[in-house]
Amino acid sequence: MSTTGTTRTTGTTGTTATTIDVDRSDADYRAWLKEAVRKVQADANRSADTHLLRFPLPEAWGIDLYLKDESTHPTGSLKHRLARSLFLYALCNGWIRPGRPVIEASSGSTAVSEAYFAKLIGVPFIAVMPRTTSPEKCRLIEFHGGECHFVDDSMKMYEESAELAARTGGHYMDQFTYAERATDWRGNNNIAESMYQQLRLERYPEPAWIVATAGTGGTSATIARYVHYMQHDTRICVPDPENSCFFDGWTNDDPDASSDCGSRIEGIGRPRMEPSFVPGAIDRMMKVPDAASVAACRALETAIGRKAGGSTGTGLWSALKIISEMVAEGRTGSVVTLLCDPGDRYLDKYYSDEWLAAQRLDIAPYAKTIDTLLTTGVWSEPAA
Repeated sequence: MSTTGTTRTTGTTGTTATTIDVDRSDADYRAWLKEAVRKVQADANRSADTHLLRFPLPEAWGIDLYLKDESTHPTGSLKHRLARSLFLYALCNGWIRPGRPVIEASSGSTAVSEAYFAKLIGVPFIAVMPRTTSPEKCRLIEFHGGECHFVDDSMKMYEESAELAARTGGHYMDQFTYAERATDWRGNNNIAESMYQQLRLERYPEPAWIVATAGTGGTSATIARYVHYMQHDTRICVPDPENSCFFDGWTNDDPDASSDCGSRIEGIGRPRMEPSFVPGAIDRMMKVPDAASVAACRALETAIGRKAGGSTGTGLWSALKIISEMVAEGRTGSVVTLLCDPGDRYLDKYYSDEWLAAQRLDIAPYAKTIDTLLTTGVWSEPAA
């Protein structure tokens, strides 16, 4: 950095002043930055697209259900896209610096993906997360070179992350603030554009509904904005699990809505209305019982032989409910939802009968609802 001055005459007073010139150019940093951005963009070239899977439905319905399989990313989840966008955003803003840690508040999957990108560009990574986060996610964070920093109260993650960044001189990534702005929602092979490209040869290339659950809210915002920008007729539904405030905040138009406990469905649902959740962009929300989410996870495995996490079950339950309405009304078309991450991260939770019993979750009535729909076309949800 250099500072130079030149003499000039100002105004009508005849006095002289010096132009203060501060040049912070750093050739070594710019070289590091260029290489870091190249590495992250190269990852996008290798892994930006994912498969669109079909869920089997009765042919007579004239309805197609697809799951965008985000579990095939290198870090195994939808959050790989988010982490890549956040790293590019922070790098291009000059927020990430060589040797300084990146810090994130996360319930697991985002932290796994961010640990991967931190290792890719050679900076430390610290995940601030609830102590109840699944052991498998913690193992994956550490596998990618990250460090787990636990808090007992999930509402303390934000404050602890900011304080940790201040103490270490690192950068608090803050996915809950920046998720909706870090991704180019107008295209650039974002998840929405990818869906439409993959559907273009299907019998219903423009889906009637896209169902996307919300953790930060960034994915639903990206999809909704793209749909509006491209002038599609597709509508957007965001299902919300128990113990999350998004549904209440949306239905009551209350930006201060909150919940006093965390979601049992890891990766989605929040105790506060996050800045990246964009209520005005979406058309519909559902409040989905946690037992229904788990029942849908298990139904997915029966249908296509794939285990998935709880957030996938939340989205699938809502997609099936929408499909039941289409069947009842005699409408044809397609519906798309997300396979967010693999079920092997949750074998001790959503696939454990012991965990269900400890949580007092009875999935049998919801499993019956799904089975009845798929065999008769009738939606018969358990009474409240």
